[in-house]
Amino acid sequence: MPVRAAETSAPPPPHSGSTCGQTSPPPFTLLSVGQGFSGTQNVSSLQKDEAWRVNVRIQGCDLENGYLCGTMEALNVPMADTPVVTFWEGEIVDTKNYTFFTEKWEATQDDDIRHWTKFPSFSALLSQVEVDGGKSLDLSNYQYVFMRWKEQYFVNVGTDCGLTIAGFYYVCFSCSDGSINGYYYDPNSSPFQKLELKSTTEGRLGVSFSSYELH
Repeated sequence: MPVRAAETSAPPPPHSGSTCGQTSPPPFTLLSVGQGFSGTQNVSSLQKDEAWRVNVRIQGCDLENGYLCGTMEALNVPMADTPVVTFWEGEIVDTKNYTFFTEKWEATQDDDIRHWTKFPSFSALLSQVEVDGGKSLDLSNYQYVFMRWKEQYFVNVGTDCGLTIAGFYYVCFSCSDGSINGYYYDPNSSPFQKLELKSTTEGRLGVSFSSYELH
């Protein structure tokens, strides 16, 4: 939710398998309902360097259909008197329900490639994605889960809050440590605004998640 505008070496290629990674606890446990993540979103522009603290909580997850949803809470937004909360819906790139090509939200295939290649973990997939969007890839045993998150509405503030939810996030979830990295895409906002989140246990790390009524 940016202001309205006027990882390292690549992993081995994916191969056949039934689960995402072999870590304990099972990696998809961290994509279950109620799981929280905490970190920052860099909203820097040419005029200033700025980062907001962000909390994310998963509210729903349907892995079979490549769907998940949740809330995103920005805590130190300069123009807001209260934390700004949005509800988002996500697409899991499983090559069955969704591919790496977005095909909506004003994103071209070139936009997709530019953003996905920001993730080092994507490099092993690039050549096949360029051919067919990744339809022929088997990602079931890959150590990373790629997603798109699209904010749908503001939960606790009006649309006049000075922020935009017109764009969406390209997201990469690490099965090994539960971390999330993302890049925001909106043609009318500063490019490549980075989201960095770590999985957290409420209370254990002193992170507090507020409760909101979703409609």
